[in-house]
Amino acid sequence: MHDYDPERDGDWVTLHSCFSPTQAHLLMGCLHAARVPAALADQHLLQSDILLASAVPVRLLVPERWLAEGRQVLAAFERGDFALSDDADHG
Repeated sequence: MHDYDPERDGDWVTLHSCFSPTQAHLLMGCLHAARVPAALADQHLLQSDILLASAVPVRLLVPERWLAEGRQVLAAFERGDFALSDDADHG
């Protein structure tokens, strides 16, 4: 993964929000696999107060410079580009 440099990469911005920390981690893993720097915000807030779970989403953040690449990775995920076929050999 790339080292974050605020002068080069800009501020961290929200790429996507979701209410499932598991989904947020999955998406962050896809971004990291594509070598896009990414981080999560507010995931621990949900764990500290279950009543906030339906009110506070987990934010998936990327540096401003990486926003376009991040959108491409999420679009590929939503299209199913990373899905495994049912007949694939997973062993």
